Amino acid sequence: MPEFELSSEHRDGTLVIKLVGDLDIVTSRQLDETLAESSRTLDHVVLDLAAVDFMDTSSLAVIVGHWKGLVAAGGSLALAGARFEYTRTLWITGLADRIPMYDSVDLAIAAQQTAADGS
Repeated sequence: MPEFELSSEHRDGTLVIKLVGDLDIVTSRQLDETLAESSRTLDHVVLDLAAVDFMDTSSLAVIVGHWKGLVAAGGSLALAGARFEYTRTLWITGLADRIPMYDSVDLAIAAQQTAADGS
């Protein structure tokens, strides 16, 4: 099991947060802090979940809270690369049908830019 890693980069006006390892009650706190800090400066966020090996409901609560806040402020939060076998809680809870999800970070960024240009 890899250690949890969180890194971020700015790409085309979007903050991309790459997560590696398990998103659980311990690591979700770090994600919450990163999202809270970044939402002060950027309106568009993509969470790269391609290397997430486990996701629990505490991490979902963090994601949902920031997703709702960003959308309410006119921004967006999208998920990229989520693998069902490791992030099935997204589907079990129905969030996979509500939060925008894309196969890759590039597709998520392109969709956010298209939506921002059209609004």
